Amino acid sequence: MQPRLGRNRFKLRPGWWFDAVNSSFMVLFSFMVLYPFWQVVVLSFSDGREATTLGFHLWPDIWTIEAYRFLFSSGEIIRPYMNSVLRTVLGTLLEVLFTILAAYPLAKKELPFRGWLTTFFIIPMFFGGGLIPTYLIIRSLGLLDNFLVLVIPGAVSIFSIIIMRNYFMSLDVAMEESAMIDGAGYLTLLFRIILPVSAPVLATISLWASVEHWNAWFDAMIYIRNRSLTVIQVIMREMLTSVSEQSNDLMFNNNARQAQLAMNNVRSGIALLSIGPIILVYPWVQKYFVKGAMLGSVKG
Repeated sequence: MQPRLGRNRFKLRPGWWFDAVNSSFMVLFSFMVLYPFWQVVVLSFSDGREATTLGFHLWPDIWTIEAYRFLFSSGEIIRPYMNSVLRTVLGTLLEVLFTILAAYPLAKKELPFRGWLTTFFIIPMFFGGGLIPTYLIIRSLGLLDNFLVLVIPGAVSIFSIIIMRNYFMSLDVAMEESAMIDGAGYLTLLFRIILPVSAPVLATISLWASVEHWNAWFDAMIYIRNRSLTVIQVIMREMLTSVSEQSNDLMFNNNARQAQLAMNNVRSGIALLSIGPIILVYPWVQKYFVKGAMLGSVKG
């Protein structure tokens, strides 16, 4: 006998209004976040005239790569771009490695004054390093105008160590004891037992580290004078200044269309090139990002 379909078929469950409001808020928030980014993409491929018009542009009416042709025409951004990629890869790998090697003893070894030692690591996070002492130390080490100065100083992150330490402390001790009974040493236990189950927090730390190393520009501006060793962020800042000066000259000479191109399209192209690698990396690790942040922030 078929069940009767009555009004209950369309009856809304309790709390439906909360789900509707929550979903509407998330859609609105997503639009507010994604719309400016999409406009940057659209403007970078638009011509100067369209870039100055108001209103919503889903895609350019006239596709053009004039902005990117202008950026790559000088040939000055290829080497700095590769320097930034190399710096990000090396810096992220070293930071993750040092984080693991520092966090594991703090979490699992019965060290004397372990609690005070952790506090000692946390305290420097509240004080910024002085520019002059840091410069003197780097000069005494002979790292001025050396590519290593872009990698080594940022290879250790106290924040990442604390996150990883808290995650290690939340792991089940029985799993480690079973491995040690079978004859596993500390390194075997760490690299073959602990790290395989730490993928979420490792992905989170790797993403944080890669974003930090990619966006860093101040140290390159202070410690690097050789343009073949500088990074793309420094070159982009110089190009933004150059574009603004050229735009002012064009406006002064009543060449408004070229000025519009310089001010809008080129700036959008610079912004897109600056954040491009992060956008490419994030989709691969985003599923671990929130999970790893939650796991690493709670002490078990």
